[in-house]
Amino acid sequence: MERFVLWGTYCENAIEKRTPFREKHLSRLSKLKEEGILITLGPTKSSSHVFGIFEASSLDLVKKLLEEDVYWKEGIWTSLEVYPWVQAF
Repeated sequence: MERFVLWGTYCENAIEKRTPFREKHLSRLSKLKEEGILITLGPTKSSSHVFGIFEASSLDLVKKLLEEDVYWKEGIWTSLEVYPWVQAF
């Protein structure tokens, strides 16, 4: 298993726009966390960017999981960049 880091951006007025999708989004994240794939994920304090850490078998899997998320499908997340990550400490 490898670790991957996510950086992304939110749409304008993300807090309001995410409301109808939030429960579905959080439920899915909880499942990914229980499965050990998601280490952490959340917005910056300004809700302009998203940051996450994943542990998975491939970069393609992480990208697929993100693209299946309701926040991506509904345009709440407007960009996603995922990179293999080496945890030094």
